[in-house]
Amino acid sequence: MFDIILRGGEVHDGTGAAGFVGDVGIKDGLISEIGDIETNEAAEIIDVTGLVVSPGFVDMHTHSDFTLIADGRAESQVHQGVTTEVIGQCGISCAPVCSHAAIRSVSPWYTDKAKHTNWLSFGEYLDTLDASGLGVNVMAFVGHGTIHRAVMGDELRAGDPEEVAEMARLVDIAMDEGAGGFSSGLEYFPGILAAPDHLVPMCEVAAKRGRLYATHVRNRDTHYDLGFTEAMATARQSGAKLQISHIQPKFGAPSHAMEHTLEMIELARGHDVDVSFDIIPHDWAHTLMAAILPKWAQAGGVEEMLKRLADPETREKIKANPQPMWLIVKARQWEDIVLLNATVNKDIVGADFAEIGKMRGVDPYDAVLDILLEEGDNVMSTMWSSRSFQDKDLDLCLQQPECAVISDTVAIANEGVLKDHIGSLSGYGWAARFLQYYVRDRRVLGLAEGLAKITSIPAERLGLKRRGKLRAGYHADVCVFDQVNIASNVTAKHPRRYASGIAHVLVNGKLSMRDGKRTQSNAGRVVRDFAA
Repeated sequence: MFDIILRGGEVHDGTGAAGFVGDVGIKDGLISEIGDIETNEAAEIIDVTGLVVSPGFVDMHTHSDFTLIADGRAESQVHQGVTTEVIGQCGISCAPVCSHAAIRSVSPWYTDKAKHTNWLSFGEYLDTLDASGLGVNVMAFVGHGTIHRAVMGDELRAGDPEEVAEMARLVDIAMDEGAGGFSSGLEYFPGILAAPDHLVPMCEVAAKRGRLYATHVRNRDTHYDLGFTEAMATARQSGAKLQISHIQPKFGAPSHAMEHTLEMIELARGHDVDVSFDIIPHDWAHTLMAAILPKWAQAGGVEEMLKRLADPETREKIKANPQPMWLIVKARQWEDIVLLNATVNKDIVGADFAEIGKMRGVDPYDAVLDILLEEGDNVMSTMWSSRSFQDKDLDLCLQQPECAVISDTVAIANEGVLKDHIGSLSGYGWAARFLQYYVRDRRVLGLAEGLAKITSIPAERLGLKRRGKLRAGYHADVCVFDQVNIASNVTAKHPRRYASGIAHVLVNGKLSMRDGKRTQSNAGRVVRDFAA
């Protein structure tokens, strides 16, 4: 007897194969049978005629490390069919830490409103996460930035060989305790301090265990070719499998940058470098506003950063930075940059900085620095977005068979302790927008190909066991949606609207969405068992 039969839907197994009309039988949290199931012996039969039945979506790049501690339900993800997400990206993870006080400084989207037990080790962090009532399955990478801080504190140097060896030891311990990979964020502090010589020993640990090294490269605009070749050189030297995160070039890159990058990757593969990549399905880029500061202005932590922002002379030096993280700032295209998330200034979220500058009667760059200063202790959760990506680059990437699609966002909810948080303009609708805009409306990919980008391709790359496909014996992570009506409902001024068109979502065989509404089920779990 089945627990659930999904009857009569258009079944896509996630591999890119054509769909077929059939049934999916689920028992004891697993997919038991797929095809023409003749029996009606099931605790529940759900008619899904006219709907697409696919594996639950796998988001292989998120920053929900702390938001899932604060509110494990992952409402923004579950409402758009996500059943598994991978945290600890761009060098940012919540563990390991040297003291409980350090949790705040390393945790992205930290909030004092969260109630949780404390941790030091990576394993203790995963235990705390597992106790959070998870709406999605979670795989966690350990981040270079957090490892660096555990050894070096806020020192403005990458570490000598003995200190780097200690960092590698901590990565090894974290992987023993359940970390599924290692990540770096070389455009952020403290990753910006590290060269390949510092990263290779840590990547060698990932290589030894057959796990991914995911990197936010040092540059994706003027020096895009240096950024990407550095990542490939690090992978080549260490033997690690490389995942280039959100690969699309940014504003300021030459028009041929994406095509050239793919050529470089193909050449590296010819010399046995294992390289893959992913994209954000949006022309808006997002990051911490504080990342616009040069590395010397970020040294010493939040308190020292705020002191520099309060000093008029230092502010002028900051504004004179010849190579800011976003060249769109240097070009002063303020109308294409919006405030995405703020605590003190949440009344102007969604406004662009040309508007904000006029409202305040100051130069937009001064408005940026003023807002950072006003946010105080919340400065490391203050976000902005810019129209920095191009569809032609995204289309080209999507045509590559190894390309996965990611959110680069956080799991949140529009009520509860996270109601004022936001991760990106794609946070509440990345998967829905991908299927709506790139698959259904513009037909860059067919439906079967598109679904593979957010199911089997990321699952296989990550080494997730028995997830990412609809197959007998696989975990019953399933999304049922209306291909005609699936849509993201997000705008810059209203970034917290849930996606539409999702009918049912199952996580480990339990219905977390039924008939378009969220249930009370939170059947997700921390994943610690990986295929090599």
